[in-house]
Amino acid sequence: MASKAIVGEKVGMTQIWDEDNRVVPVTVLQVAPCRVVSVKTPERDGYSALQVTFGQKSASKLTKPVAGQFTKAGVDPGPRLVELRLDDVSGYEVGQEISVDLLAEGDRIDVTAVSKGKGFAGVMKRHGFSGRRPATVPTASTGRPGPSGPAPRRPGSSRASAWPVAWAARRSPRSTCRWPGPTPSGASSWSRERCPAPRVASSSSATP
Repeated sequence: MASKAIVGEKVGMTQIWDEDNRVVPVTVLQVAPCRVVSVKTPERDGYSALQVTFGQKSASKLTKPVAGQFTKAGVDPGPRLVELRLDDVSGYEVGQEISVDLLAEGDRIDVTAVSKGKGFAGVMKRHGFSGRRPATVPTASTGRPGPSGPAPRRPGSSRASAWPVAWAARRSPRSTCRWPGPTPSGASSWSRERCPAPRVASSSSATP
């Protein structure tokens, strides 16, 4: 879970210099203001989350169920609906606008997005198999993967998250921010930026 979250679009990568004059590669994210369409509460929905949208899109280009959600909330339609899981949503209401100012410089956040698709790959490329040693006498076993084992398939194009790091925010009139290091997605793709809850050691792993 997270304490706060926002949606951004990856613009590209660049580099900045830190206080020690070292080059740091960063990803530039453009964070558009998000509008709250629905507030999910544990009492009514079983979990706490925000359903937000961003940008503008004609209601005639949306399906009737999705357009009905915007009409019910009284919010201008956007190109898509994104759900942000949060620990507490008591401070949010329908129609509220969330901007990049929600995240402060130095906050530890993680980025979740759909990773790049890598095309179809066989088991040797996808799982790093080295193949069988040549044999003079063929055997009955072919070594083919079973239905539940490694199989050829298309890697990538799945949901992935980057490890939480310090948020290097550089706000500007274009609402662009800089994330230290790469993100799982490609350029012009949308991602979720959130402040995850601090990790707490379990009682079984804690030292006496």
